[in-house]
Amino acid sequence: MSIEEDEAGLIDKLIKKIRVKRADLLGYKIFKKSVDARKNGLVYFIYTVDFALKNEDAFLKRTRDKDISPTPALEYKYVRPGAVRLKNRPVIVGSGPAGLFAGIIMSSMGYRPLLLERGADVDARARAVQKFWKKGQLDPECNVQFGEGGAGTFSDGKLTTLIRDPRCRKVLEEMVLAGAPEEILYINKPHVGTDNLRLVVKNLRRKICSLGGEVRFNSKVSDIIINDNKVAGIVINDTELLDTGVLLLAPGHSARDTFELLYARGVRMEPKPFSVGVRVEHPQKLIDQAQYKKYAGHGKLGSADYKLAYHASNGRSAYTFCMCPGGVVVPAASEEGGVVTNGMSFYARAAQNANSALLVGVTPADFGSDHPLAGVDFQRNWERKAFELGGGDFKAPVQLLGDFLADKPSTCIGSVLPSYQIGVRPADLKGCLPEYVVAAIREAIPQMEAKLRGFALPDAVMTGVETRSSSPVRILRDVDFEASVGGLYPAGEGAGYAGGIISSAVDGIKAAEAIASKYTPFEEI
Repeated sequence: MSIEEDEAGLIDKLIKKIRVKRADLLGYKIFKKSVDARKNGLVYFIYTVDFALKNEDAFLKRTRDKDISPTPALEYKYVRPGAVRLKNRPVIVGSGPAGLFAGIIMSSMGYRPLLLERGADVDARARAVQKFWKKGQLDPECNVQFGEGGAGTFSDGKLTTLIRDPRCRKVLEEMVLAGAPEEILYINKPHVGTDNLRLVVKNLRRKICSLGGEVRFNSKVSDIIINDNKVAGIVINDTELLDTGVLLLAPGHSARDTFELLYARGVRMEPKPFSVGVRVEHPQKLIDQAQYKKYAGHGKLGSADYKLAYHASNGRSAYTFCMCPGGVVVPAASEEGGVVTNGMSFYARAAQNANSALLVGVTPADFGSDHPLAGVDFQRNWERKAFELGGGDFKAPVQLLGDFLADKPSTCIGSVLPSYQIGVRPADLKGCLPEYVVAAIREAIPQMEAKLRGFALPDAVMTGVETRSSSPVRILRDVDFEASVGGLYPAGEGAGYAGGIISSAVDGIKAAEAIASKYTPFEEI
């Protein structure tokens, strides 16, 4: 349907498409909706519609339309519980997407999991984050990376994913039940926004508790007890010993002390590739105009996004990632002495600027060591350089895009005002990025301009650094999701098996299914 058409006319389009009488249509709903702005000056909405008919079998036999097929089975099916008896409650570590959705599945099946989160509940966490953003006072245990909901809570809340797994539907349905907008079930690029996510994660936690699970905050797993190469218990906050033989570990990509603990306890892991770069900010109106032309600002469209990539001559790929329309660049450090950036949008995406990560891939060959935690040291190095370049008080170093291309330091801000709340300091970003990353981005920008007019705006602001694109570590696990230590089940983005809210949640579900397939639900004697 064209952008000028009223969606109320969708039923007439459907009747014409499927060639039936209106009386034979029992009902319909939108299954998927996307925007097509590829034709210059024209914008369409593309719909996939789920409909019910009288005499569907006869209809399917006579139709020759390849666009029409039976609706796929979408209902989530729980696995059959195993037979091994649990001596203690299973423990889930981390309340990001992987931990929360593992908790939903396990509590729904009667396993009564205990979920431990090192940070605070989402309300207390929001206060701690605001204190950091306004005053530069960081709480290393409760920040943009740690606390209820994980790192995604302070993001755009994107629910797009490249994985094709039927569990994705389960994740979206649970999020809607927890307060997310129903449209996430069908729009092509769903997002929740940081404001809605804070409600959603709170309600997911409440559901876990209502089903027999338990969630504890400010409860950091400071040690893991291993006997005969099997998990026997954990230590919480250096003082409390808790017996457990099943530990689902979903720590998030920034739990560096947890990675160090696992390495010290002999858990097998390896360094993995990730990406580093900057956040780049443009006026949102510029992006809207580039993408939607005369329809920029149209009420049906909202703020435009983009996705760009370029393979540079030095063999590196530069690409935009986690684009936040109408959003802000946020301080995302979890350690003293380092500057880390990320992007965040509210559901309305109404802020003046658009921002995106502009990243370049790095591999273990770049880390200078084959140690499993070499990627962590690599991240820290550039974060500390950004901290120093920004003035040593969590202000971020920034450079105008035009200056970056001209290879000269910035000395002032132009027409685009940075949104990084703590404050910024004009600088030369060569001081906090690897040379090959600078070269690849510098080569990529003119090519990206050719695809998105205005991307190379000289006054666009580049903010350093973004280093937490994904985990620098992969905790090795077998086909049954078990690590090299028995009873330990690594899951989610921090474990190195996902990237983003949906894929992390799905991985948490799969790890929970692996546990449920082996063990019978926990019952106290």
